[in-house]
Amino acid sequence: MRYIPTIAGASALGLALSLAAGCATNPATGEKQFSLISEAQEIQMGREADPSIVASMGLDPDSARQRYVRELGMRLARVSERPNLPWTFRVIDDPAINAFAVPGGHVYVTRGIMAHLDNEAELVAVLGHEIGHITARHSVSQMSRAQLAQIGLVVGTVLKPELQRYAGLASQGLGLLFLKYSRDDENQADELGFRYMRRVDYDARRMPGVYTLLDRVGQAGGGGRLPDWLSTHPNPANRRATIERYIAALPADSLGRIVNRESYLRQVDGMMYGENPRDGYFKGTQFFHPDLKFRIAFPDGWKTQNQRQAVVAGSPQDDAIIALTLAEQDSPDAAARAFFAQQGVSGSPVRGTIHGLSAAGGVFRAITEDSSVLAGRALFVAYDGRVYQLLGYAPQARWSARAPAVEQAIGSFDRLSDPAALAAQPWRLQVVTLSQGMTLEEFVRRYPGPAPADATALVNNVDANARFSAGALRKRIVGQPLP
Repeated sequence: MRYIPTIAGASALGLALSLAAGCATNPATGEKQFSLISEAQEIQMGREADPSIVASMGLDPDSARQRYVRELGMRLARVSERPNLPWTFRVIDDPAINAFAVPGGHVYVTRGIMAHLDNEAELVAVLGHEIGHITARHSVSQMSRAQLAQIGLVVGTVLKPELQRYAGLASQGLGLLFLKYSRDDENQADELGFRYMRRVDYDARRMPGVYTLLDRVGQAGGGGRLPDWLSTHPNPANRRATIERYIAALPADSLGRIVNRESYLRQVDGMMYGENPRDGYFKGTQFFHPDLKFRIAFPDGWKTQNQRQAVVAGSPQDDAIIALTLAEQDSPDAAARAFFAQQGVSGSPVRGTIHGLSAAGGVFRAITEDSSVLAGRALFVAYDGRVYQLLGYAPQARWSARAPAVEQAIGSFDRLSDPAALAAQPWRLQVVTLSQGMTLEEFVRRYPGPAPADATALVNNVDANARFSAGALRKRIVGQPLP
């Protein structure tokens, strides 16, 4: 980002000139666009963000699938208005139905959305939409508007000192507000994705099918919950209708011909479906990790989440947290010493054992940057060549009420020895060719699996009353229920 020094001393003319310099015509949209972020800065932002995204979310390990998506994405990027960006296209190892982009040419699709798409043209529509966000510079435009808002806020602070104490809070709020895609941004990305599809001869009439899928997933989530792709991409009700109007207004021979349904389904045949239990899974509030061979029981009623680098639980009142991660040190003693030596942390670790495993830790008190006081327990356990860090904490005033549940959870960390849990395997997609026509209900009976019938309907993007024709390729979910 461009740094604006001593704004209070800048003349009105100087400010006007700097803002004017930030306006240029966007090659994708043809519109004047305000930006304080250069293309070189945009590229650098993407290069810095990409490793952390990959580290925190992980990549689909199938190299052939990565190459397939990369080649499709590059085909689209080359016909965009910004072909010379250092484009990258990656499949993220995440079951969520999601796709997203970061500035500078980095596009990501999850295996979750790929599992639910029906053909290559739909995948091209998703990639084209994300490319559109980058070519239209939606993210950097929003960042620049946030910077401009901060400039105005600083000027106001100089003129009205009583506003000073609100400056930090207001700038944080503006960042969250402006960095969300607007309705206009979404419509524009749709239009650009539609444009890029046609340029590479993919059937743009398949694009509305993506919105049908997302609507179905949203409805199946219960309570009107949107799929993840829509939670980061606001979806006005008229988006599908808008694309259908584009389609109706153009000659059929200009809408593209390529669908590639069979070749796409072969790409997702065998793909993992849903969560990967090898990375750990919950049964209620019990957590099992087959690969690392440990288990832990979190308190009943607490909200739990398995992240790539941590397992966390939060109290129903949102006033306490338990987190399990790997420590950086090579022994419990070293990890405990490092933890209790942190600035603002007080307490005295002691050595001990837990279920026969070497451990160290103790109760601590910590003062945060805003002078709040936390209390909690830290435990570091050596097991199978690793040192695990277990932290439970709450505001000091709430610690006595939360301590028993935290102590019990941390004390439940133990080896996983159940053979069934150790052997848990992920579910996968299997593409089958139907020998005869059948309803969805008949399909589920003929090809039973561990998932409910509505999951089978969703991965095939059909409703409950669907009928499949003889010779059709359809997806089923195979695997064993989790023990």
